[in-house]
Amino acid sequence: MAGLPRNPFRSAVSALLVAVAVAGPARAQDDALMARQLAFEAWVEAFKPTALAAGVPAATLDRELTGLAYHQRVVDLDRAQPDRSATSSVTFAAYLAQRLNNARAAQGRRLRQDMSATLASVEAQSGVPGALLVAFWGMETSYGARTGNFDLVRSLASLAFDGRRAELFTAELVAALKLLDRGVISRGALVGSWAGATGQPQFLPSSWLAHGRDGDGDGKADIWNNRADVLASIGKFLADKGWRAGQPWATPVTVPPGFDRERVRNLTPVGSCAGLWWRHSRWLPVREWRTLGLKPVTGAFAADGELASFIEPDGPGTGGYLTYGNYRAILRYNCTNYYALSVSLLADAVGRDPVAASAPAAGPDGVRQ
Repeated sequence: MAGLPRNPFRSAVSALLVAVAVAGPARAQDDALMARQLAFEAWVEAFKPTALAAGVPAATLDRELTGLAYHQRVVDLDRAQPDRSATSSVTFAAYLAQRLNNARAAQGRRLRQDMSATLASVEAQSGVPGALLVAFWGMETSYGARTGNFDLVRSLASLAFDGRRAELFTAELVAALKLLDRGVISRGALVGSWAGATGQPQFLPSSWLAHGRDGDGDGKADIWNNRADVLASIGKFLADKGWRAGQPWATPVTVPPGFDRERVRNLTPVGSCAGLWWRHSRWLPVREWRTLGLKPVTGAFAADGELASFIEPDGPGTGGYLTYGNYRAILRYNCTNYYALSVSLLADAVGRDPVAASAPAAGPDGVRQ
């Protein structure tokens, strides 16, 4: 981003830390925090021209940024995030067990029934099935029950200052200030996760600007309190990311003995979700996957000409899926295979009728088509 502050205060902070190192531990810690706060305040001043150039008025900057305190906790949380390019030590089965349970699925089915008219309207506009809209809502915040309580402006400014992902968080700080300037939400209500996701669908501020949608015709796109707006905004996001109405997203498959995985290995990294490309095969038409011996666990494959890629989230012999173009739209919401598959499986559970839902599901057979 042009004019983006590159944290020119790091060397000054380092010098101050060295200077106080000879003091006692408690004094040294206090002095280090003070030095970092001073550097943070200097960064905020250097950031203001970037926000002004992006269209945020000076009065808004003064109102929202004056006296802002650095938040070490969110920086520590960001630095503790695992490297997604590395193999996770958590299996998909363990991940799924933590996120998909009977209570979450049952609540999703109730909400799908209670909000059937809204979901039908959103599906007609976006092409995204109602059960999948509800699944995103449930997976992100347990249907609005847990949305986070971090002050977004403070969190985003602290993360931008830290510099590990300065460009991302600086852009999101500008977007958050635009929300406040437009009166979309008050500063006290603009809270969310430590990483800047907010509202019931856990949108970054830039996602609200790009994809926020009025779902009930009241002229607002309130993703914090209005359920219709939450669902409409999720649908708009997925549609904008390439969702194709009426098309599948994944099919669970069985793999024949002796299946040659090297033969279908992907040799071309993708532009988005680049750290995940090595887990997926190359794209092949469904007819070729049939020829290679893959069979659907339940239901049927997509049309023979549909392109699909193959993934075994826990490695060979642990359960596989053919994923289609719509699966990549799901990944744009959260760039992890575990998340994308879990949302899909929750959507299947939400989409079951009450009688079918009362029977136990057998194995990884739940990804809807």
